[in-house]
Amino acid sequence: MAEHPYKSQPAHAFWSRAIRDTLPGEVDPVVQGAFTISPRDKVATAGSCFAQHIARYLSASGFHYLVTETPHPILPAHLVKEYDYNTFTARYGNIYTTGQLNQLFDRAYGEFAPAEQIWRTDDERFIDPFRPNIQPGGFASAQEFNHSRDLHLRAVREMFETLDVFVFTLGLTECWRAKADGAVFPICPGVMGGEFDASRHEFHNMSVDEVVRDLRAFWTRLSGVNPRARVILTVSPVPLAATAEDRHVLQSTTVSKSILRVAADQITRDLPAFAYFPSYEIITGTFSRGGYFADDCRSVLEDGVAHVMGLFMRHYTDAAAAPSPDRRAERRRKRSHVRTMQRLVEVNCEEAALDRG
Repeated sequence: MAEHPYKSQPAHAFWSRAIRDTLPGEVDPVVQGAFTISPRDKVATAGSCFAQHIARYLSASGFHYLVTETPHPILPAHLVKEYDYNTFTARYGNIYTTGQLNQLFDRAYGEFAPAEQIWRTDDERFIDPFRPNIQPGGFASAQEFNHSRDLHLRAVREMFETLDVFVFTLGLTECWRAKADGAVFPICPGVMGGEFDASRHEFHNMSVDEVVRDLRAFWTRLSGVNPRARVILTVSPVPLAATAEDRHVLQSTTVSKSILRVAADQITRDLPAFAYFPSYEIITGTFSRGGYFADDCRSVLEDGVAHVMGLFMRHYTDAAAAPSPDRRAERRRKRSHVRTMQRLVEVNCEEAALDRG
C-alpha cells in the first residue's frame, strides 16, 4: 500500500477514532494544553456569559481566582450576585466583543472618555451605559455613579497589572456603537436604559480582520503594563438571543461564531502568548446529540459545563498541586446548578433582555 501523510496521523486526527468510537463524555478535542496554570497564578476572567463558569470552577478547585473589585462589607450576602460582584474579576458585566475589551482598557487608563457617559431613567436614576446590568434600578445620584465608575476602573487597572493568566470568552460580533466617537455598548441603547437614536447610534457587525486587529491591539496594551501575562481565548457556545441583521437568528449565530473561531485560530497561530481552549466545540459538537443544551436550545446544562471544565482543569492546570477544595460544598453546588442554570444565565446576561418583548 502506498505511503501518504495520513498513515502516520495519531488517533485524534480521525473522526472514527476520536468521535464515533468514543463515549460523548470522553471526547477530548484539546489534545494538549499550551501551558499550565499553577495554584499560585492569578487567573482573571472576562467576556460573555459562558466565561462565568471558569471562575466558579477555579475557585471551587483551590486555584487563585483573581478578584479586584469586592462588595462593600455592609452589602448583604444575598445581594452580592444581584449586584454583579464576583461574577468576573472586576464588576464590568459581560464583555461581548473585542471592541468592548479594548475600550475598557483605554477607559481604565484614561485614554478614552466616551461622550455618552451616563443614562438617566424616567425616575431620575442613573445607569452606566457600559455596565447596564450591574446596579439593579440604577444609581441614586450622579455622585454615586461617578464614585462607582472610578472605583471600577481602578480595579480594572489592578487586574490588568497583576494577573498572570487572562481568560477571555469571545461572545458576539454584532454590536451597537455611538456614531460620534465609536464607543461600543454591551447592549442596544433603549433595551436596558438610555434612548435609542438612529442619528447617534449605529449597528455594526465585526469581521474576522476586525476581531484579529482588536486582539492584537489588546495584546499590545496588556503586555505594555504586564509583560508576563498569558491569554486563553474561548468562544461562547451560547447562540445569539436576537440578531439585528435581516436574516434568521440561526444564520447570524453561525456567522458570528464562525468569525470569532477563525479569529481565535489566527491570533493563536501568530502570538505565542495566546492559547485557545475549545469550549465551543465541546458544547456544540454533534457527538452530544444536543444533550448539553436545555429545552430552550440556548442555555448550557451542567453536564456540558462539567465536560468543558473537566478538560480545562486536566489540560491547563496543575490540579495535583492545588489545595483540596471543599468537596461537600462542591457536591451541593452541582446538585443545585441544574435547577438554577437557566435563571443564572438570564440574570447575568444583558443579551437575554433583547428577547423580552
